[in-house]
Amino acid sequence: MNIVAQNKKARHDYFILETYEAGIELKGTEIKSIRRGSCNLKDSFIRIKDGEAYIENMYVAPYKEGNIFNVDPRRIRKLLLHKKEIRKLQKEIMQEGLTIVPLKVYFNTSKAKLEIALAKGKKNYDKRQSLKEKDMKRDIDKALKNAY
Repeated sequence: MNIVAQNKKARHDYFILETYEAGIELKGTEIKSIRRGSCNLKDSFIRIKDGEAYIENMYVAPYKEGNIFNVDPRRIRKLLLHKKEIRKLQKEIMQEGLTIVPLKVYFNTSKAKLEIALAKGKKNYDKRQSLKEKDMKRDIDKALKNAY
């Protein structure tokens, strides 16, 4: 698994409840650009409309040698998921006030995949608690390392 881009802020801002793997519908020059690592998930989000899932605001840099075949870097891209998964996600979002966030873009063999997650937003005190736990874990690991 070759990870191209990660949304590190998602794990800081949300409680991740469930993850899914989705394919991305890309044009020819976009896949070449992603292979080069020119992809960014910052500020991107998933929307379900008319029984289809789409990722919006995902940045894929134009391919340098693409010329006229390049498309808009922030265009809306369709996600390839099973109908059951889309219906389940849509039901969860409507009932519980959850959201769908993209976590990472990676290559599974030769296909570009997107890991998405069903997530619930954290409050500020939750974020502080997470940072505190992370610092404590780091201190414990450091102390154990120095003890040996």
